[in-house]
Amino acid sequence: MQLNKLTIEEAHRGLKNKEFSAVELTEACFDSIRKQDEKLNAFITITEDQALAQAEKVDNKIKNSHQELNILEGIPVALKDNILVEDIKCSAGSKILESYIATYDATVVEKLKAAGSIIVGKTNMDEFAMGSSGETSYFGSTKNPHDLTRVAGGTSSGSTVAVASHEALFALGSDTGGSVRLPASFCGVVGFKPSYGSISRHGLIAMASSFDQIGVLSKTVKDSAYVYEALAGIDKFDSTTRKQKINVFEDIDKDIKGKRIGLPKEFFIEGMDSEVKELVLKAVAKLEALGAEVVEVSLPRTKYALAIYYVLVPAEVSSNMARFDGVRYGYRAESANLLEMYLKTRQQGLGDEVRRRIMLGTYVLSSGYYDAYYKKAQQVRRLIQQDFEDVFKKVDLLLTPTSPTTAFSLGEKFNDPLTMYLADVFTVSVNVAGLPALSLPAGLVNKLPVGVQLIGKQFDESTLFNIAEQLEKKL
Repeated sequence: MQLNKLTIEEAHRGLKNKEFSAVELTEACFDSIRKQDEKLNAFITITEDQALAQAEKVDNKIKNSHQELNILEGIPVALKDNILVEDIKCSAGSKILESYIATYDATVVEKLKAAGSIIVGKTNMDEFAMGSSGETSYFGSTKNPHDLTRVAGGTSSGSTVAVASHEALFALGSDTGGSVRLPASFCGVVGFKPSYGSISRHGLIAMASSFDQIGVLSKTVKDSAYVYEALAGIDKFDSTTRKQKINVFEDIDKDIKGKRIGLPKEFFIEGMDSEVKELVLKAVAKLEALGAEVVEVSLPRTKYALAIYYVLVPAEVSSNMARFDGVRYGYRAESANLLEMYLKTRQQGLGDEVRRRIMLGTYVLSSGYYDAYYKKAQQVRRLIQQDFEDVFKKVDLLLTPTSPTTAFSLGEKFNDPLTMYLADVFTVSVNVAGLPALSLPAGLVNKLPVGVQLIGKQFDESTLFNIAEQLEKKL
């Protein structure tokens, strides 16, 4: 039995039945990291000593206590390197934070620790979560485990590869415009982005605060549901969190006969890979075989989602990135005066994509352009949200491709930002509207994974997990 290849459910059962120990399970993950990660580059920081010490505590509890074992207790997890873990380096994939040590735990980390999860390390990512391919990291590109010449997808590339290559049983990432779902599609794992406000962002290094959401990478739909239940809930440190019912297991195994699934015609576009489209339509047929009713719907203003995303997100980036100036923490350039220090620190410490978005954001927020760009984009954002609200009066769930293509080659789009941005064309509208969504492996095209995206009503993760779980069994 290869312990690192187990799901959360399987590992939990094995620990509970004392078939193996938490230390053995954790060591299996580190063995996998040692064998593969030099090629994959999924991790920036490995926390082996701390992880094994925590695993020993779990084993002692199993040995000496009659308390029930938590579903995540003793389960190895990898964390994207923009999520703070006290006393562990947190770089956000950037030179400017290369030596920064976090001073507190993010709320999700507090909850994982309370649940008994074992943190095996911090994973590689596009710098400050800006990118679509995992290639903008200061620490080098993450490689796709299915083909080392291909991208893993961004920005949660390391977390996704850690799960896909069995270096951890699950991982956390962040999703601003598809950064959990796109790499999940490219690497063949489940990528789940919850509703905006359902999981606290406290302790997540902000990129675009009204879009960012911590998400889950896992091997199965149920594994994501277990993690969601452990992490969701109101947090006094994050005013955007909302208290909602989070028992998603009540309905997860119910049949989906009579459920209405919408296929937005705007998501089946010209230029989409024909074999990818074929796999997505096969998933649609599986849903119909399960008794669901599939209908074509329209989201007419989602065609503007990518454009307004790249107005609003850079605007928020320009604000959030202002703190990285060489004064309070991180890299500081040697210079003769304060102004020169600011300029040199940001020029030397930040990569091209980060500086590009800061400049774009500063431009759209500047006097004379604010009304023409930023204000107009916010108005269109509301119209896109209205489109989703209207269509969800008719259907229970939406189904789309996660990406129009499989993983592209490393370097193929790196020097063409506009083409790179199009990789997120099917995912950004979900973040614009603050909805829950999940990318589910649908099969392979030329030995490369393809994902199908399921989109739910806001705070209706229960229906999303129910339909995803039933579809997963048939794929």
